[in-house]
Amino acid sequence: MEQIEIIKRNIRFLKPAKTSRNVFSHREINYLMVRDKNGLTGIGEASPLSYLSVDDLEDYDIILQGFIDLINDGLDWRELDLISFPSIKFGLEVAYLDLKNGGRRMLSDNSFVKGKPIPINGLIWMDDISSMRAAVDDRIMEGYDVIKLKIGAHDFDAECILLENIRKKHPAGNISIRLDANGAFEPDDALLKLKELARFGIHSIEQPIQAGQVDEMARICTDTKIPIALDEELIGIDVRAGAKLLSEIKPAYIILKPNLIGGLEASEAWIKYATDSNIGWWATSALESNIGLNAIAQWVSKYEPVIPQGLGTGSLYSNNINSPLEVQGGYLRYNRSLTWEKISPEREQPDGT
Repeated sequence: MEQIEIIKRNIRFLKPAKTSRNVFSHREINYLMVRDKNGLTGIGEASPLSYLSVDDLEDYDIILQGFIDLINDGLDWRELDLISFPSIKFGLEVAYLDLKNGGRRMLSDNSFVKGKPIPINGLIWMDDISSMRAAVDDRIMEGYDVIKLKIGAHDFDAECILLENIRKKHPAGNISIRLDANGAFEPDDALLKLKELARFGIHSIEQPIQAGQVDEMARICTDTKIPIALDEELIGIDVRAGAKLLSEIKPAYIILKPNLIGGLEASEAWIKYATDSNIGWWATSALESNIGLNAIAQWVSKYEPVIPQGLGTGSLYSNNINSPLEVQGGYLRYNRSLTWEKISPEREQPDGT
């Protein structure tokens, strides 16, 4: 019978990561180490994202340990009711997939680990306007042709000037721009702002208004010239209600974050609903460490993605788990000449030092 051990790690951002809602300086990671009787170990990552995950709870550690105790006492993990704990579902799912495939952090026989890279967007975090402008040039110099900018924290006119300056140097035919508002706009003025933003040849904008306003979001999707991508709108939704939600809102895209929406199987259900409704999609990391990022990359690779994914977040940290994951020229690659760092209690850094 398999046994699970929880190992904690505190990983720190190289510089604070800011959105329109909050600022991240570090992440507390729970690694789920599933060991079988032969000593093989599968590793998953169960870590809610502060301010966003539905299971970002004060007693999360107690709840997680309770589930692990049930499994260690002999309960099949698939019999657990994890609908309200998507990060735990994701962590267990990945850990058992890893164990099933030999405990080598290779979750399947997929094209990513065989050497086929995944195209990714270059992420621009919130910062002062001049720093964001410089970061765009840096990402383009690094080889990205799709740039994603977080907006909504600055004065709207200043953000428009930023986009105008970017477009003067990088026309829409050369560089694609995605925006992520993280729900920063109000329903009453969202369409006016989107009309202004449309002047800059925007590929799409994620979550212009806060989630849960289905009628308002549907109206925006119908009337805007910028394709809308749902992100937070999918969080906390029972995936069985996904088809209904998409039929009501009719977005152009959905963003899949397995750690936030219930794991890989749930993400596959969302893809089916989207495909049936002619809605596009891409996957994005929810700031996982390289363990979670690797799992999402290997999973998404089976769909042979052409549209850039949001998977360039591993390099944001100063003490991430060493891994074969590399970002080069707008692609995430799996370098099989590199090895995975061994995760052990001795490397715990609970105080972030």
